[in-house]
This record gives sequence, structure tokens and C-alpha cells, in this order.
Amino acid sequence: MPLKRKQKRENPKSKAEPKNIKPEVKRERREYAPRRPMPRTGRWGVAHIYSSENNTIIHITDVTGSETIARVSGGMVTNRDKDKGMPFPAMKAARRAAQDALNRGIVGVHLKIRAPGGSKKKMPGQGAQPAIRALIRTGLMIGNITDVTPIPHDGTRKKGGRRGRRV
Repeated sequence: MPLKRKQKRENPKSKAEPKNIKPEVKRERREYAPRRPMPRTGRWGVAHIYSSENNTIIHITDVTGSETIARVSGGMVTNRDKDKGMPFPAMKAARRAAQDALNRGIVGVHLKIRAPGGSKKKMPGQGAQPAIRALIRTGLMIGNITDVTPIPHDGTRKKGGRRGRRV
């Protein structure tokens, strides 16, 4: 009589989906822009974005720059001093400023981005790009983008003394 190999029994649990594959979850996509069609005509403004290591300030004015429409900073949307210059508070501040501008009838903005400049850093801080993205997502049209960082023409002396900052 020949020896029979033991046949493996199929485990009913093995027919189920493997554990490492996650089921597909459909998430609703957040809508930032309003559903209504954007008007092509309307008031335009200027969004002055000042971004340093310590804070991000979004200041929306009319085209002449004389009338302030909205002014929000990173410190107004977070309660931690160390987070004022970070990307997330900058995004929240820009969203709040853009909503104020939209409520006042502004349909588009020209951007003026500024870093500390002078004898300090000439590059904008971490909050500049997220602030721009948040302005776009809220539904504001974007016109010109200009860098208005002040550049010294042999101006004041940099702080730190002759031998620099000694740590």
C-alpha cells in the first residue's frame, strides 16, 4: 500500500483578505474655493506678505495701499510664541485675511513678498509659500508677484561687532 502525502487543509480564514492590505477608504476632498463662479471684474487689492523667522504678517490693502482691508499675523492664530513663524499658522492667517478680503468685495490681489532685508536676512521665512498657497485656495485671483525685500546700498553696519557673535 503506497504512502499518501498529507494534504493540507485549507483554513477558512486564509481565504479572507491579507492583513497587510488596508481597505480603501474614500475621503471627502476639502473644498477651499467657493463653488460659485469667480467674477472676472471687481475690486483688486495688494497682499503684503512679510515673512521672517519669528512671524508672518499678511496685510491686504486696496491698490493704492492707503486703505487696509485685512491684517492678520501668525501670532493672532496661534498661542505659542515659538510657532508664529511656522508654515501652519501662516496658512491659517492667510486664509483668515483672504476671507475678510472676499467679504469686502476683493476678487484678486497682487502679491508683494518681503523678507527682513537690510543688514538682516534677504530670504523670506518658512511661512511665505504656505501663505501664498492659502490665498490661492480661498478663491482670490493672483496678479503680479513681486519681491520687495529692502536691499542695502552700503547701509548700516551689521550687528555682532568686529569679530562676530561669539558663542
